[in-house]
Amino acid sequence: MSKTLFDKVWDSHVVKHIENGPDVLFIDRHLVHEVTSPVAFLGLKNRNIKVLYPERTFATADHNTPTRNQHLPVKDKLSANQLKALEENSKAHNIPYWGLGHEKNGIVHVIGPENGITVPGATIVCGDSHTSTHGAFGAIAFGIGTSEVEMVLSTQCIMQPKAKSLRISIDGDLNIGVTPKDVALFIISKLTTSGATGYFVEYAGEVFRNMSMEGRMTVCNLSIEMGARGGMIAPDEKTFDYIKGREYTPKGATWDKAMKYWQTLYSDENAVFDKEITFTANEIEPMITYGTNPGMGIGIQNGIPSADAVEGGNATYKKSLQYMAFNEGEAMIGKPIDFVFLGSCTNGRIEDFRAFASIIKGRKKADNVTAWLVPGSHRVEEAIRREGILDILNTAGFELREPGCSACLAMNDDKIPAGKYAVSTSNRNFEGRQGPGSRTLLASPLVAAAAAVTGKVTDPRELMELQTA
Repeated sequence: MSKTLFDKVWDSHVVKHIENGPDVLFIDRHLVHEVTSPVAFLGLKNRNIKVLYPERTFATADHNTPTRNQHLPVKDKLSANQLKALEENSKAHNIPYWGLGHEKNGIVHVIGPENGITVPGATIVCGDSHTSTHGAFGAIAFGIGTSEVEMVLSTQCIMQPKAKSLRISIDGDLNIGVTPKDVALFIISKLTTSGATGYFVEYAGEVFRNMSMEGRMTVCNLSIEMGARGGMIAPDEKTFDYIKGREYTPKGATWDKAMKYWQTLYSDENAVFDKEITFTANEIEPMITYGTNPGMGIGIQNGIPSADAVEGGNATYKKSLQYMAFNEGEAMIGKPIDFVFLGSCTNGRIEDFRAFASIIKGRKKADNVTAWLVPGSHRVEEAIRREGILDILNTAGFELREPGCSACLAMNDDKIPAGKYAVSTSNRNFEGRQGPGSRTLLASPLVAAAAAVTGKVTDPRELMELQTA
């Protein structure tokens, strides 16, 4: 019987199928952080239960950590208490813990792949919605709630209904200046934020095969922003080359055995998906959002759609534009901005900093722009220094911060002030997401860099053309 990639991985992890109910699914890797784990660990303590498989659980501090002066005590009492709780809980249950200052510390969805925790064919969960990132390796990865965190800690299993399957295929060559972030924002703009609800997405076609692993992670990261439970891409030689030799990947004969299985992880030729959607690469332009959800995105040269042109356009749509202080029909090009944020689990990897540096090299930061450049991990930070990117940033007037989630969700001091506009490489532009009253324009590292040096929304292709002229 032909199977999809999702079917193959899911079915191989079902411990028990409950008739007319969910499946009991075994979880290979469990990632925890300081925000969604304290109550789960407290539940274990109250029931006098230990973590069943501590070697399958990995802890890092990232969500509400400061991105400056991490060597000093954390000032915010709630954050400090959560960080202390994670450290103590990890120690009590013999869980690897990578806190502030640790060489492996960083955003949970950046350090998983970096350390080889993320492998093809695995089931991976975390108390964070963007766990879908790990699907880039051919894994089933999804976010879970605090009660489910406790369930996985105590049983290494979770009860989940099996999602439907959706394949999104894109063939052809991407236009200049179009990045994986643009591909993802384009898809969400077409499907809307609820268009993939109830589905697990497989991304297929030339565009995704040609992407780097970092690019694939960006796409899978944003899967949930169109309502999907998760996203995944079939592993290939790029995948195997990326993970080989990393600390937690198999070695020697175990690697050879794993490879035999991993090489079977693709959708069979006659596999049937519940839904299929196809786009062509040349449809996609550098993207930017104009509203208060990730589906409100357009090609950067386009005007803001009218309510009549938007499916379901109504008072909610107009309320979104009112919050952003934008009007129907206005051009996004040229709109002044105040902040630029480069980072997050969506775009905080070394490839993203390389892209940003390619635009700002030989230019200067605009005087009206405050820029927060936050690497996704200490290893990304090291690569920025080693590759000379830090010199480019500093020469252009930018400062590099320390790793963390930062302004993605504003749980630390990195908050965009009310009424200010931020071009952000993160994943959500909800009202107040980056700070009370803040206004977020989601974009790629190239678009963010162009805005950072011009002080306004700018098509990065114009600067790329100048550099190659």
